[in-house]
Amino acid sequence: MCGSAALGDPPWVYGVPPASARRCALVAAVLLAAGVATGCESHGRRTASTPAPVAPRRPRARSVVRVDVVGRGRLPAPVQLPGLARTSDGRVVAVGGLDAADASTATVTRVLPAPARGAGALPQAAHDIGVTAIGRTVYAFGGGTAAGPIATITALGRSGGPRPAGRLPVAMSDATAVALRGTAYVIGGFTTTTPLRSVLAFRPGRAVTEVARLPHPVRYAAAAAVGGRVYVAGGTTGTHAWRDVVAVDPRAHRARVVARLPRPLAHAAGAALDGRFYILGGRGDGLRSQRSEIWAFEPRTRRLRRAGRLPVAVSDLAAVSDGRRLVVAGGRDSAGRVLAERWLLRPAPVAPHGVRRGLAAARIMPLLDRRDVYAADRRGLLAPAARGVPDRVYVPDSTANTVDVISQRTGHVISSFPVPREPQHVTPSWDLRTLWVTSDQGNRLTPIDPRTSRPGRPVPVTDPYNLYFTADGRRAIVVAEARRELDFREPHTMRLRHALAVPMCPGVDHMDFTADGRRALVSCEFGGRMIVVDLIHERVLKTIALRAGAMPQDVKLSPDGRVFYVADMMDGGVWLIDAHRMRRIGFESTGRGAHGLYPSRDAKTLYVSNRDEGSISLISFRTRRPYRKWRLPGGGSPDMGGVSADGRVLWLSGRYNSVVYAISTRSGRLLHRIAVGSGPHGMAVWPQPGRYSIGHTGILR
Repeated sequence: MCGSAALGDPPWVYGVPPASARRCALVAAVLLAAGVATGCESHGRRTASTPAPVAPRRPRARSVVRVDVVGRGRLPAPVQLPGLARTSDGRVVAVGGLDAADASTATVTRVLPAPARGAGALPQAAHDIGVTAIGRTVYAFGGGTAAGPIATITALGRSGGPRPAGRLPVAMSDATAVALRGTAYVIGGFTTTTPLRSVLAFRPGRAVTEVARLPHPVRYAAAAAVGGRVYVAGGTTGTHAWRDVVAVDPRAHRARVVARLPRPLAHAAGAALDGRFYILGGRGDGLRSQRSEIWAFEPRTRRLRRAGRLPVAVSDLAAVSDGRRLVVAGGRDSAGRVLAERWLLRPAPVAPHGVRRGLAAARIMPLLDRRDVYAADRRGLLAPAARGVPDRVYVPDSTANTVDVISQRTGHVISSFPVPREPQHVTPSWDLRTLWVTSDQGNRLTPIDPRTSRPGRPVPVTDPYNLYFTADGRRAIVVAEARRELDFREPHTMRLRHALAVPMCPGVDHMDFTADGRRALVSCEFGGRMIVVDLIHERVLKTIALRAGAMPQDVKLSPDGRVFYVADMMDGGVWLIDAHRMRRIGFESTGRGAHGLYPSRDAKTLYVSNRDEGSISLISFRTRRPYRKWRLPGGGSPDMGGVSADGRVLWLSGRYNSVVYAISTRSGRLLHRIAVGSGPHGMAVWPQPGRYSIGHTGILR
């Protein structure tokens, strides 16, 4: 008890009664007389021989280096090589650049506050302009025009047209400009014949002067000002790219190499945030060697670290910091496409000590039975959020842009409502309180209240083809198929937290998770392969090749958690993939156009919808082989759906027959053929048993 009280506090404050305190003081006196230090004091007084308290050492704060995409937007038009600057009144402005036809543009665009819109024009069209802001004014230095480089310095105020503000010593383009303490610095550049080594200083109303010389000539460099210095990364002479990171001290008139990039880099963007110099995208010497990496340089330690990735590999982009985020605009991808993208990147959240960023395994509900992934999905095991919800089937019509609502009891369409363009799937939220309609062409998610079957206000989301949720419920995963991305978002507001680019996965489509919820197996419909995604660190771990021409579709985990089944529409069957080693272990033929996969309520059978054959195959989870086939009378196109809560009916959309099928799971007999719109797709059967949803049309655990 002696050491339990803090210095200066009465012992009984910490649960030590006065008698004990007196004994503690007596012991302390004896020990002090013997020359032994003690933390006990009588009535909180510190004696002369008692050492002063030592403040407890606080754990060192983790350094946040990684930045994630947290917002996306569109520019009015595609642009590459724009200049980008942030003014003191909070505007982010893009100036000039090359358009999609590689022609110079005179456009001045207000990028932020959003939405982006035109904000004026330069006196003449120009690209490769050095652009920065001093106070509320944006300054454009030189640039390339149809007649060659110019030496003009142009001022662009908040109101009023552009005005001349000075001249550079020589006409130049390909320079980079940054601002530091009220001075603009113009780095490198190119005359009509020569790359430049100069670092020029400009203050409004004064002549331009040279304050330093770079170690070598440079064009298209990334640069930013951090802590009184200007840092310059990469760049090119026109024939080869550089690896150098150069620190420029304008006051000392000195520039020196302080670090090396892992490989040569040019046409990248640079920006400063939280005392670090971020280098984004770029390319090597090849025109199609674009990169998506983001690097962070720490001036204090001169350490260069990986800091994340851009959604796509891109060069000729622009970046600037608005004080809280990095703003990235425009660029050119490896296919030569000019982008109209605007990305906002923010430092990644730091998890508490000992907890990894991303998925927290401790928050994932353990399986009810370690030997049965679907133990919580048995008949009658409805969660509180799903109890009392009317039995309905929600059918998105991708052609008519509507959702039809069917009564499971009567088999009739009881209502219909419009949704944004091309609805694909209806997905139950993780907490089972909302059904989300994914409209990829409409760039919206529409919420439905399953208790009333009424839609809410659509939420803007880019390219939502499919939708999933991490097993802990902390992230929604929007499958942006056309963009080849998995976008990790807030599960309720759908605010973007991290865009995971998956360029190796054309037609990114469906997925299911391992039994522990840590990894996802994702199908690449047009790539003949699967990818494995680490849901903790939100990154791709592995690619699994199927075969040339394969078209993987739906994915489902076996009850014992050992095997993933993957429907292959072209090969007419299902692939078996080891869920631990993530490798192919077999293939079972089921029928032409194998597409959707649905476990039975007793977790003994996997129903496979063979869309091109008009049949449903039944696979035994025990033997991993098909043992029966049901054929629809007159054929059909069974696609997606689910099993009723009581397990008696398998509901499937008739993709190309404008119908919905209700099939008895006892006999395979067709119970209902319900007429709906011409494009029924990923319909949801609701409610379903289970504690939480991990997405698609209803994967519950």
